[in-house]
Amino acid sequence: MSSSRLKVGLYAFLVTAVFVLASYRLFRRTDSVVPSKDQVLIGLMMSGLTSQHYQPEKVDDAFSKRVFDLYLKRLDYRKQFLLATDVDQLRRYQSQIDDQVKRGSHEFLDLSTKLILERTKDVQGLYRDILSKPFDFTVEESFQTDFDKAAFPANKAAQREVWRKLLKYETLSRVSEMMEAQEKAKEAKPTGATAAPSAASAAAPTAAEPMRTPAQMEAEARKRVLKYYDEQFEELGETDANDRLAEYANAIANTYDPHTEYFAPKAKEDFDYEMTGRFEGIGATLREKDGLIYIEEIIPGSASARQGELKKGDALLRVAQGAAEPVSIEGWHTSKAVTLIKGKKGSEVRLTVKKPDGSTKIISIIRDVVVVDDKYAQSSVITDKGQKFGYLRLPSFYADFSDNGGRNSSDDVRNELAKLNAEGVKGVILDLRFNGGGSLSDAVSMAGLFVESGPMVQVRDGQGHAQVRNDNDPRVQYSGPLVVLVDKHSASASEILAAAMQDYHRGVIMGSTSTYGKGTVQQVFDLDDALPAELSSVKPIGSLKLTMQKFYRINGGSTQFKGVASDIVLPDLYSYLDDGEKESDYPLKWDEIQPARYKTWGDAPNIEKLRAASKARVATNASFRVMEEMAKSMRKRKDETTVSLKLSAYQAEQRQSKAISDRYEAAQKTTLPLAFSPLAADLRVLGGDTVRINRAARLTNGLKKDITIGEAVAVIQDEIKQK
Repeated sequence: MSSSRLKVGLYAFLVTAVFVLASYRLFRRTDSVVPSKDQVLIGLMMSGLTSQHYQPEKVDDAFSKRVFDLYLKRLDYRKQFLLATDVDQLRRYQSQIDDQVKRGSHEFLDLSTKLILERTKDVQGLYRDILSKPFDFTVEESFQTDFDKAAFPANKAAQREVWRKLLKYETLSRVSEMMEAQEKAKEAKPTGATAAPSAASAAAPTAAEPMRTPAQMEAEARKRVLKYYDEQFEELGETDANDRLAEYANAIANTYDPHTEYFAPKAKEDFDYEMTGRFEGIGATLREKDGLIYIEEIIPGSASARQGELKKGDALLRVAQGAAEPVSIEGWHTSKAVTLIKGKKGSEVRLTVKKPDGSTKIISIIRDVVVVDDKYAQSSVITDKGQKFGYLRLPSFYADFSDNGGRNSSDDVRNELAKLNAEGVKGVILDLRFNGGGSLSDAVSMAGLFVESGPMVQVRDGQGHAQVRNDNDPRVQYSGPLVVLVDKHSASASEILAAAMQDYHRGVIMGSTSTYGKGTVQQVFDLDDALPAELSSVKPIGSLKLTMQKFYRINGGSTQFKGVASDIVLPDLYSYLDDGEKESDYPLKWDEIQPARYKTWGDAPNIEKLRAASKARVATNASFRVMEEMAKSMRKRKDETTVSLKLSAYQAEQRQSKAISDRYEAAQKTTLPLAFSPLAADLRVLGGDTVRINRAARLTNGLKKDITIGEAVAVIQDEIKQK
């Protein structure tokens, strides 16, 4: 085992020892009364948070208010159950939660549970009554989709109006989808009896189902919404005291920072669950937030990655098996939704997703086996104006933490760079877009492939002890022009590598305005390990993921919160959308420490000249112009959170969004494709195996008209001319 991993293991052992000691101090009693599970969980968790978190908070009235606000937000995020009078009752405890935590009581949790159960029962009859009557979609009225801007209803009459508009909006969106699908079905020409139905025809009539009238569609849509809410309320009815305690404990943990989390025993099993079902499925990971299930990550080499339309940040609304009736999964837990989404290779799943700008889209994916090779670093050659350039894609900073002889990303990138050098490339594009990070050690070693030995990142613990992580290998694997591509989803280790290249003036960072901004390190601890034998009756109580360290650049600035700013900013479809660490609840803030001692690269690129040339080129590029227009439109739609409940106006908004998308696709068709080709070394290894050759070619199939990569090539061409 390496010395760095030995230090991490020792550190984790010492922290676990602190938890064990805390449990003895907390729960040692002079009487024979065994504390309850909730007392043990909250007490032990608070001991760990206040003593071991990177930035422990004072357990005072300010702490109490944070917990109150976050738990209330999650308890009724749509503000559709609790009345304003209920919230007033709960607000009495706004500054008392700290005292309750200290003495092991939970009056706030008890009252909130009582009120939400009462209101849920009241509302169950309400939604059924509203959905029993047709909606009039010709009336001029609107619905607020940003629930943060909404207020809790003042009384039951106001609550009924909230539910009426909510149910009308959900019915309206389904009617619009059915109308669009039916219109496409009428326009579509039959391609044979065995032709597979398209995604757009998910709700379209079949040969056995005649065309629907608007009234029939409205009735069908209400029926579907009713079915969804019946299922959702059945799910709510299964929520027990342990679930409420887990939600409360997690709200407490999340007030320290977004990555400090409590996992109940069942939630720990679902942690980072991959929807691949024995590597057969769509290939994505999920997270729950505010009653919706979001795409957290697209697994490289998966069906979703190859299909290309499903993106991180998309919210899953409905799931259909092929052309079957879609099932709404709003309000479901991840573990239940996964049972619908995963499936056998070759089967079709249709996902109705809500994009970050509020628009909805049906995405058809053919489930497949995850291609393991696509998870690793891969490279290709781009030929432009008679010169060769290297393209190197890194999906994550993977490593074999168990030292079982597995692959690690720094060694793989070293090998890819060696192959690119053998090809005689004039520059290298390192693609870290959608790379959420991974191994810190590999990020340090990888940075050392591009510069001589020296500091690459600094790590500081909660006691203020900073450690400089160096790459001690003086050899430089690649010394030519370098462009590092990043986006809003480049995080953690990706930010470490990008920041190091920027601080050394080694290459050009290109892409979104800034990266994600996650500059913290977490460790997961099993709380059961900290309990003495006499408390075994309360097991299992779960795990705590605790933020314990923070990254800093070698220039002293943190990558936390701000991320890494690109040297050259390019239009990006997600650049105008709120995404990143700073948009989360209670993130740790940016700060700085003493810079490390380092010497910048001797042949630094002239960023100012390269930026000016790129800006002029992008301004004349039709695809970039339309992309900029789309991003601004998405930003506008996200800011304008009220939607019309008049069908004609709603459809007009949908058509406007689609028109911009169609213009972008048209502009993309006129873009000259990049000339990708496989590496000679790879072809020698593959021999005449056409199956493996075609599989390897999939790396570049979706990149040939990637205008960001095309601009990266142009920037390297500019840099070569300047030398």
